[in-house]
Amino acid sequence: MSKVEARLAELGITLPVPVAPLANYVPFVRTGNLLHISGQVSLGPDGGIVGVVGSEIDLATAQRAARQCGINLVAQIKAATGDLDQVKRIVKLGGFVQAGPDFFDIPAVVNGASDLMVEVFGDIGRHARSAVGVYRLPRNFAVEVDAVVELS
Repeated sequence: MSKVEARLAELGITLPVPVAPLANYVPFVRTGNLLHISGQVSLGPDGGIVGVVGSEIDLATAQRAARQCGINLVAQIKAATGDLDQVKRIVKLGGFVQAGPDFFDIPAVVNGASDLMVEVFGDIGRHARSAVGVYRLPRNFAVEVDAVVELS
């Protein structure tokens, strides 16, 4: 068992089977030592967290949605590499939140994914990031997060 997989077990996280693309794209692309992972939505084992943050979904639920996006990102990293210990650095996350007109705490939502990366990968999980509120996300998911990962 890799060090990262041991850490996932300590955290009680079981990686899901990666979600198949919802449209005409691939789940990840490796170029050189960089892995670009397509946006992962807040789809979990009990279904997805859907709805508009701030009007239909509260902050805590949205943070859980972002955390699930992070778990789905890790599952895609595993699918791409076969070995999570190949991760040299989580370079950047891009977070998208389906936000209501009066909801402005977008960065706090995306912290759900950012915090997960640090919990799982330690200091190499610290990353650059963008956090954007959007009008709509595919299939009404509350949150979507993509990533750039450096591999060894």
